[in-house]
Amino acid sequence: MTAEPVEDGDAGPVPRVASVLESVVVHSVGAVCVRRARCVLPPAPWPSPGATARVRIEGLPITLVEHSLRGRIVSGPPGVRVTDARVERTATLRRADEPAGPRAALEEAENRRDELRERRDRIAAEIDEVAGLRAVPPQPRRGDPPRRTPVESLLALADFLDDRLTLLHERLRAAEDGLRRAEHEVDVLADRLRKASSARSTARVPEAVAAVLTLDRDGRGRDGGAGAEDETAEAVEAVEAVEAAGSAVEFEVEYQVPGATWLPVYRMRLEDTGTGSGGTLVLRACVAQRTGEDWTGVRLGLSTADLSRRTDVPRLRSLRIGRRRTEPTARDWREPPSGLEELFAGYDAAVASRPSPPAPRAAAVAGAGRPRGAPSGAVARAAALPAAPAPAPSLVAGAAPAPVPSAPPPPGASDTAWREHEAPREVAGFGGPASPEPPREPSSPRPSEEMLDYSRLTLAGPDEPARRGRLRPAPDEGGPVAAEHRRRAEAVARLARPSRAVDVRHSAGSFHHRYDTAALVDVAADGAWHTVPVCEVPVETVPEYVCVPSVDRTVYGTVLLTNASRHALLAGPADVTVDGDFVLTAPLPTLAPGERRRVGIGAVESVRVTRRTHLRESTAGLRGGTTVLDHTVEVELANRLPHRVTVEVRERVPVSDEKDVRIEEHPATPPWTPHDEPFDGDDGGTGHHVRGARIWRVELEPGRTTVLKGGYEIRVPAGKALVGGNRRD
Repeated sequence: MTAEPVEDGDAGPVPRVASVLESVVVHSVGAVCVRRARCVLPPAPWPSPGATARVRIEGLPITLVEHSLRGRIVSGPPGVRVTDARVERTATLRRADEPAGPRAALEEAENRRDELRERRDRIAAEIDEVAGLRAVPPQPRRGDPPRRTPVESLLALADFLDDRLTLLHERLRAAEDGLRRAEHEVDVLADRLRKASSARSTARVPEAVAAVLTLDRDGRGRDGGAGAEDETAEAVEAVEAVEAAGSAVEFEVEYQVPGATWLPVYRMRLEDTGTGSGGTLVLRACVAQRTGEDWTGVRLGLSTADLSRRTDVPRLRSLRIGRRRTEPTARDWREPPSGLEELFAGYDAAVASRPSPPAPRAAAVAGAGRPRGAPSGAVARAAALPAAPAPAPSLVAGAAPAPVPSAPPPPGASDTAWREHEAPREVAGFGGPASPEPPREPSSPRPSEEMLDYSRLTLAGPDEPARRGRLRPAPDEGGPVAAEHRRRAEAVARLARPSRAVDVRHSAGSFHHRYDTAALVDVAADGAWHTVPVCEVPVETVPEYVCVPSVDRTVYGTVLLTNASRHALLAGPADVTVDGDFVLTAPLPTLAPGERRRVGIGAVESVRVTRRTHLRESTAGLRGGTTVLDHTVEVELANRLPHRVTVEVRERVPVSDEKDVRIEEHPATPPWTPHDEPFDGDDGGTGHHVRGARIWRVELEPGRTTVLKGGYEIRVPAGKALVGGNRRD
């Protein structure tokens, strides 16, 4: 497209180019956006060597962070580069032909609601007034005979009141119906405005943000660069043709915006076939953003990194053995160097040498009393500084005169030593001998938190006498309007998270991961959660059934999930579907590449389990000095599914730390195996370790039933008993 020039003062017309959002990388908090723009620059004086040009790329959001703006050239003439990128904010008026926004529609609806409410109140007041009409007979005079009652008049009045009240009540019902509809419309429009995209500005004078890029050509190429001798005649003619018609350039602008976050969610599809070949895992992302621009048809990247993470290397502290000593803490702040004012002596002299308008008489008289020993530099410096109010003259006899202004310290001398040398002394005969000042203890500066934010510090210029040459916190980027938009955008980080969702910084741990969507996505800037598909993750699923009959006789279905991809899977909720039917939402733990974890998918009613225990108590040993508790455990499994299943039955053999108590296991049928590793927790992580755990792993054909047998003996002295009694399951 051809750039549209815009006047920019002395710099001449600046081409104005529209941009298109191409890609977005969402971090744990915030996002990095990339826009592209194409234009044809004017042929003269560009692109002659050494010339500069400026381009204004529009369409940037109001919430962008100014110091993060970057610009580069993707394609264009050889030797062209971007030397500067600045943010420009302007206010634009709405055109009269633009449609009314949601805020204007809400204001109109509120006005209609107020009118209908006022009309309803007027009708209700008129009904009260009409209903209060009564026929009042005149007071009879003394001695007059009784009068006849005007029945016809009373009936006519009653008929009038009845007709009038009927009409007013109809109007009142119509007004209340209209008011009810108007209130509903106001609620709908208010909710629509609250959920509307922040990309559509509702202000009457919206603010536009653009990036102004300064382009420069370094003179290489056909104009005498290192590769000029290698150019062919055809290449030279092509470049001349492009320069004659104008230079086509494609730009890329990158910037950072707050108000964006994301959470990983999954969808696990399983087939109830008893094999591990039918499971798939789809990674999705819940993305919320209120950055001030809609992401339409963009390449979306999801990163777990933090945009505001620290980049300095931590300091390794030494370990010392000996007396305790206080280690000096690292200083994050330093006082300004001595002789800072001398750096601006030339500037002050140049400012003082400029012709100034004639000063008033009072100022001339005040300046006439310059001490003879004061150097001209001090006077120039005093002229550059704002004048302090002169003290009122003292009329008391014997009062000390005003102190003589001191000369500036010489180069290399410290301010403290020079101030002590040039301290004002009292004149003899007026105040007696000068008394020495008590020594002052050096006080360490305590900077504020704003002064420790180094990225926002700026250096004050020479026109600020109280701060020049010193660092100070920079004002808010973009002013109060941009600060308010950023405050609203940052509220996205406080959104209510979906159930079982885990923050990406917590689940990623010490590593950073990035995931790119397989297709272009759309995310509106309304501050609500939007689910977008990311990719399908290669995994291996092995279905298994787990039962702990001593605690619960329910058989639970599980899936041994193995991450077969090259990337880690972050923790998050997974919607589990079996044969297309939704079962439940299970928590998925963080899985490194190649890691394997168990994920529960709910109870299975088609696999039944029954547990029976038998206890036989006897005595053994010399004179029956030992009590033998013989426990037998029988577990019956029944498979009612149409395919073969693998069931893991968990039992436990008691353990004892007493020397007098012995525990002996019976041979199990089929044999069980000790389980020394911790069991999986309910959240998918590593659970607690159970001492004496035993595992049966049985494969059952469809429609078959099997019985598992095991047992153990507990031998305790006859004078002792188990806690809670010997006869327990």
